[in-house]
Amino acid sequence: MLLHCGAEIVSRSQLFDVPTPPGTRTWYPLPHRTILREVETQLDTSGFTILEETHALSHAGERYFGVLSVTLPNRAKADFGWVVGLRNSHDMSYPAGLVAGTRVLVCDNLCFSGEVRISRKHTRFAERDLRHLTARAVGQLGDRFRGLDNRVEAYKAERLSNARAHDIVIRAVDCAAITPAQIPGVLQEWRKPAHEEFAARNAFSLWNAFTEVYKTVNPHTALRRGEALHGLFDAETGVALVS
Repeated sequence: MLLHCGAEIVSRSQLFDVPTPPGTRTWYPLPHRTILREVETQLDTSGFTILEETHALSHAGERYFGVLSVTLPNRAKADFGWVVGLRNSHDMSYPAGLVAGTRVLVCDNLCFSGEVRISRKHTRFAERDLRHLTARAVGQLGDRFRGLDNRVEAYKAERLSNARAHDIVIRAVDCAAITPAQIPGVLQEWRKPAHEEFAARNAFSLWNAFTEVYKTVNPHTALRRGEALHGLFDAETGVALVS
């Protein structure tokens, strides 16, 4: 499975070898390995099966981002899968957290939606409370994943003309889902999709044109832009009105 560029993909053992820096009087960093192990434990307890995993580090190991492909035993087959994104930092850049997302199987495009914070801050009792916080966060994933399934079906059902697709691309710049420099890449994927599965002129095809371009940005940027993209497409397809 591909992870977006901007971070170095590492093995599980390399991730576990990353040292955790000493804390301060008010800041207590959580080890990357502890976050991963606890999320895996809670996913298993909640009935999820982990199919694949990818881990990446940046900033000399101080920032971690992981992707776990997951499913439930009773989930019907689909052309897209569920992913859990994990992140943690040792440089105070952001708190530990996880995010629900989708992985389009034919092209390995990822898009994240809705961060769930495991800990608001790396506070004194963060590691002590980690199991409770993680259990609560993972407990929200089932509803989030069902919401993502509904979103994708709504996107597939929404037909788009070229004029409307072009308008959405411009509004994507306005809401910071892409940069102006990425407009040509999105339009190229819309007009001549790299995968025939996206030849249908619907919102799902255009959504994948965006997420194909997201492969050129780092995972932390892709997370922020993915949330903005979902907001735009939800409004366009009426998902936000019925969810």
